[in-house]
Amino acid sequence: MTGEGAPRRRGPGRPRQDEAEEGPGTQERIRLAAREVFAERGYDKTSVRGIAKVAGVDPALVHHYFGSKDDLFAAAIEMSMEPALVVPAVIGEGPDGIGERLARYFLGVWENPATRAPLLAVIRSALTHEAAAKVLRGLVLRRVLERVAADLDVPDPTFRAELAASHMVGIAILRYVLRVEPLASADPEDIVGLVAPTLQRYLTED
Repeated sequence: MTGEGAPRRRGPGRPRQDEAEEGPGTQERIRLAAREVFAERGYDKTSVRGIAKVAGVDPALVHHYFGSKDDLFAAAIEMSMEPALVVPAVIGEGPDGIGERLARYFLGVWENPATRAPLLAVIRSALTHEAAAKVLRGLVLRRVLERVAADLDVPDPTFRAELAASHMVGIAILRYVLRVEPLASADPEDIVGLVAPTLQRYLTED
């Protein structure tokens, strides 16, 4: 029998009252922990329980805020790419120079050690895990490139976005994953200068 002073039971995935009151701060801590753990262990060896331990929360709270491991993976990687911020910045000045802005943004994300590690995890994991590949497609293609191409109102925006994605993901694999020289040690500005005209053509020419 439950008395008035007895603690209430909570359903699966529901946070304790004191945890729930932490709100956005708790979610941010979980995202940061997820980014750290995924970057260190990769997708396959990461568990929700392990992320919860690093974040200092109950695993049920992770599920409550983020759902599945796949959803949490997407949230962690999105912190690195920030599509909500980058898309307006890339398209805000119109079609002129969009190839350069896009190349500079993409390389800037990879050149930053804090954002590079989780992106390395998603690239490596995407080669062998469909869930990671789905995250990569969703962020790089749909959340960034398709929105950029669609805003420019060019023919075949999806196809053009895929071409741009193939170019930039290929650079990421060769430069940051395989570290193929001389690309691996090239000055980022030199890469931007050579890649930008191609991206410009993909995204703006009829």
